[in-house]
Amino acid sequence: MNVPQSTMNPKIESWTFAVPLALSAHSRAEQFRRYQVNPQKAKQVYLNTLAVYAVNFYLQCRGFETDWETSDSCNPGMQMLMDVADLVVKNRGKLECRPVLPNTEVVCIPAEVWSERIGYVAVQLSESLREATLLGFVEKVTSFELPLSQLRSLEELPRHLNQIRPAINLSKWFENIFEVSWQALDAILDPKATQLSFSFRKAVEVKRCKLISLGTPNQAVAMIVAISQASEVEIDISVEVQPPQGYTYLPSNLQLIVLDENGEAVINTHAGSDNQSIQLEFSGEPGDSFSVKVALGDVSVTENFVI
Repeated sequence: MNVPQSTMNPKIESWTFAVPLALSAHSRAEQFRRYQVNPQKAKQVYLNTLAVYAVNFYLQCRGFETDWETSDSCNPGMQMLMDVADLVVKNRGKLECRPVLPNTEVVCIPAEVWSERIGYVAVQLSESLREATLLGFVEKVTSFELPLSQLRSLEELPRHLNQIRPAINLSKWFENIFEVSWQALDAILDPKATQLSFSFRKAVEVKRCKLISLGTPNQAVAMIVAISQASEVEIDISVEVQPPQGYTYLPSNLQLIVLDENGEAVINTHAGSDNQSIQLEFSGEPGDSFSVKVALGDVSVTENFVI
């Protein structure tokens, strides 16, 4: 490995992962390189392809399903327009795989890929380009250069990916297509509570709920999502949390937070000592992504949605 010892956190160095860059890796990189006329762009595409190859190899070794063919890094047009090295991880999202040249102390991440990513993996390429070493990862970036010393251990990457839940496609709900875990309200909630909660709502609403475990059985809550067509392009969305059957009040200080596609909190509320429900309302358009986080103390559960 060619990383200077002073640039790596000793706690994470032992968890790097080396990948031999086989002939197939270079063949693919060469194939993509030939699409580019500009020599500098051609080199960038070549190195990006080797980095994606290495991360793809690692993830498949760890049992994750990937889809390189649908990634922008596999599209010559996108390669020409952007400095992109993404890899689609099925049911999770895009992981950016950034090459790190020998004897450098930072990984460079262009601003055009600072969003719509579930993480960024730094991949050290050897001088001969015969081997790539996965150094670690970060969840988010806000600057072009990230010091290698700030990387999280690669050991934590599988856990990070497993915590990412597939996005629920709310537009499918209008076609009566629901995920198994999102059930009719009376399957989880007291029928009387359900009737009171939604008695003011419009008849065209589609609503489902899911039981959310917050660590112990008496701290489970029901998340209820209701959607209605406000206009041809706008969808009204309501997210509510109630106690499940057999319980009257929500846990005190339970938080309900709506996050935008970058993971930033946009609206939130919390339960007091005698709240039977808390609720947030907002609107969006087809293609918009958001997440809803339910948190109690150090325990939280996040559900991801796309309209």
